[in-house]
Amino acid sequence: MFVRRATAEDRVVMERLWLLFRHDMSEFQGQLPRPDGSYRTEWLEKVLSGDPEWAGYLFTDGESPIGFCFMRALQQPVHVLNAFFMVRPVRRNGLGLRAVRDVLAHHPGPCDVAFQDNNEKAVRFWQRVATAVSGDVWTQERRSIPGKPDEKPDVWISFKVA
Repeated sequence: MFVRRATAEDRVVMERLWLLFRHDMSEFQGQLPRPDGSYRTEWLEKVLSGDPEWAGYLFTDGESPIGFCFMRALQQPVHVLNAFFMVRPVRRNGLGLRAVRDVLAHHPGPCDVAFQDNNEKAVRFWQRVATAVSGDVWTQERRSIPGKPDEKPDVWISFKVA
């Protein structure tokens, strides 16, 4: 597996992976596609446009794209691991943890990641990531979603990347 920074030249593959990611997330967030079959893309656009607060990473296995990770708040005291996706055939074999660790190595310091607690696999995965990265020095809490007071809060894990 190879992890590298995504660029504007990766637009087509990132757009395709993004659709897979948003489809997977729709199970937990209840979001339907737009009339044209797409999902919201503002995070992807920030990554591909070179926004200095965002960084995207593409994961490949040989010539095959297998996932991505987005980091945001890069110029803030606490970075946020904003989106993470691996295609189904490579899940649950340690590649996800390896990919996250490779990405986080580029962003030392305090880091947060949010997820939905009804996504049981994500709960276990992010707890495992936090422990692998910072031992038992991490926290988990529920935080309301800004501007969406009626929605169930997200779960946030906070840890420090050495």
